[in-house]
Amino acid sequence: MKYPSSDKLEIIRLVEHSHLPVKQALGRLGIPRTTFYRWYDRYQSGGVEALEDKASQPFRVWNRIPDDVRDRIVDMALEYPELSPRELAVRFTDTQSYFVSEASVYRLLKAHDLITSPAFVVIKADNEFKDKTIAPNQMWQTDFTYLKVIGWGWFYLSTILDDFSRYIIAWKLCTTMRSNALPIHRTILSVPDCPGRIACLWHCALGAICLVDYGRGDFIWW
Repeated sequence: MKYPSSDKLEIIRLVEHSHLPVKQALGRLGIPRTTFYRWYDRYQSGGVEALEDKASQPFRVWNRIPDDVRDRIVDMALEYPELSPRELAVRFTDTQSYFVSEASVYRLLKAHDLITSPAFVVIKADNEFKDKTIAPNQMWQTDFTYLKVIGWGWFYLSTILDDFSRYIIAWKLCTTMRSNALPIHRTILSVPDCPGRIACLWHCALGAICLVDYGRGDFIWW
């Protein structure tokens, strides 16, 4: 809280003429001792005028970019609107022999409303698959479920689901997600295929896709 010089002088007079010790008097007035003694020192050295609060000087950042340089950056941004703040900072440093950081360029452009909003591409999921399965073993789906067992650690449940029947045709519980620890990849080759079909499309975890070739007994990944 700021006090005018008249209030400061009144507080000094009250403490000087109080029958209480300085600490107790200031405690009742709610004035910290450090604040009071600062006022008192200023009063004794300069009188009532010294109790006036001095106007704060405007703060100036020591490394502020000069106005003429700022204008040149804005002019370059208007000339090359396709450049990002990073590219603009590099180009300005190379062509003008004056280093400016990407952050400084960004703040300057934002102050002049020259930052364009990024183009967001909204991808909306469909309510159903475009290419629907019409029989079992035409497409499988797989994923991992993370299971934490207190006292034992993490376990990973790998399951393969038939898209048409929604049956789990194979599963394996493992303690690691390494490929050599997942014999389920070979186990599915023993799953009976539909009559007349020699392959099945398999959508694996992390977006990988493979073709299960029953004729060769192998996987074709892509």
